[in-house]
Amino acid sequence: MRELVLVALTMLAGGTATAVVAPVAALNTLSRLEDVVATTGLAYADGPRHGIDVYAPRGASEGTGRPVVVFFYGGGWEEGERALYRFVGAALASRGIVTFIPDYRVYPEVRFPDFLKDGARAVRWVRDHAARFGGDPARLVLAGHSAGAHIAAMLTFDPQWLAGEGLDARRDVAGLAGIAGPYDFLPLHSATLKAIFGPEPERALSQPINFVTGREAPAFLATGANDDTVEPANTQRLAARIRERGGRVTTRVYPRVDHRTVLGAFAWPLRLLAPVLDDVSVFVNRVTDGEGAT
Repeated sequence: MRELVLVALTMLAGGTATAVVAPVAALNTLSRLEDVVATTGLAYADGPRHGIDVYAPRGASEGTGRPVVVFFYGGGWEEGERALYRFVGAALASRGIVTFIPDYRVYPEVRFPDFLKDGARAVRWVRDHAARFGGDPARLVLAGHSAGAHIAAMLTFDPQWLAGEGLDARRDVAGLAGIAGPYDFLPLHSATLKAIFGPEPERALSQPINFVTGREAPAFLATGANDDTVEPANTQRLAARIRERGGRVTTRVYPRVDHRTVLGAFAWPLRLLAPVLDDVSVFVNRVTDGEGAT
């Protein structure tokens, strides 16, 4: 732990956080020091990519009515698994938020929009089961990092996906917390992305920015100034569109982090890199208390 702290401090002294500061395994090991309860190995549907884990504040029980976050991880719509993001779930739970992290199917098994359908199914399951873990299903925020932020944004802005599970995005989603998300990323240049998102005439349907009406739940959009994986302009353009349409959005651009370290900053001791955990927690509590975004 001391070595991790020293690495983080050294990077801060140099004014940057563009390298991987700690293996994910180390961050997940440290997360076990958080005073939270993890329930793993659950399933929201049949199939190996439909597992879901829950991280709850210790002492949370049915009827305590805590705010709820469904967090979708990234991986370019090609990879990822929920167990790698224990440090995110534990961090949010340590702030009083009942956090659910689902898996979802990825390319090449599926293409757009199947991972959105999985995401919607996971949200339906969380709505139905949140109270069991001390969460209030009426206080639900969708969140994600990278490709996961894209999924969370699409579920928030394009109502058809949650509607397919009997949910209303405007009624049943209290907020969106997107971290380093691709929201407006056409044209595509990667052959893999072209395969994932289909023929060019249909790709506009995959872009969250194209579905903003201004009547959606408040959004918190954060990015790292040094992100060279997903251009921070994605965050800026989506925020501008939300404001143009009269919606509510809060943005943060953290000056010393990149695509990976903006998420790593959820974990102790890397929280000194950027206050992303504080900002997300404040946002979640604000919107689930009915105050909206600033």
